[in-house]
Amino acid sequence: MENTLKEKKYNKWIVILSIVIPLAVAALFGIKLKDFGLDVEPLTFLPPIYASINGLTALLLVLAVVVIKKGNRKVHENLMKTAIACSVAFLVMYVAYHMTSDSTKFGGEGAIRYVYFFILITHIVLSIAVIPFVLITYVRAITNNIERHKKIAKITFPLWLYVAVTGVIVYLMISPYYS
Repeated sequence: MENTLKEKKYNKWIVILSIVIPLAVAALFGIKLKDFGLDVEPLTFLPPIYASINGLTALLLVLAVVVIKKGNRKVHENLMKTAIACSVAFLVMYVAYHMTSDSTKFGGEGAIRYVYFFILITHIVLSIAVIPFVLITYVRAITNNIERHKKIAKITFPLWLYVAVTGVIVYLMISPYYS
């Protein structure tokens, strides 16, 4: 019960961040620095970097599950903190790229176009949905509410892993169309 009370003090921040992060990304995605008279070079080198960070995040998530199943809680904790840091780094680079560069249009035709947009749309929707899951899972860990942590982690892990892996897939599918 005491751990649940500790969690409650974080609930306001979980709600705020779960709303503010997607709204801020959406708003910043539509802002181009050049529209404000800023002479900023397009950060066209970022997509392969942030796609690699998505791949690293997926690897960290899988490794974290493997080590916790072996009972190594400290390594699990460090891997998860690193995965969160990677996700934050991805987000910063993604926004920076889109604030300095025009969006790339997918040029594939036929069935592959439907596959691409299915993956892209599910990636975007789940990248928004996973934010509160990651935050709640993290809070349950830091408040030592391990049973509740395990319960939600079983939902968070596949969602987050899907978002990380599909981020790489989206990049690989659109990369031939970067100008």
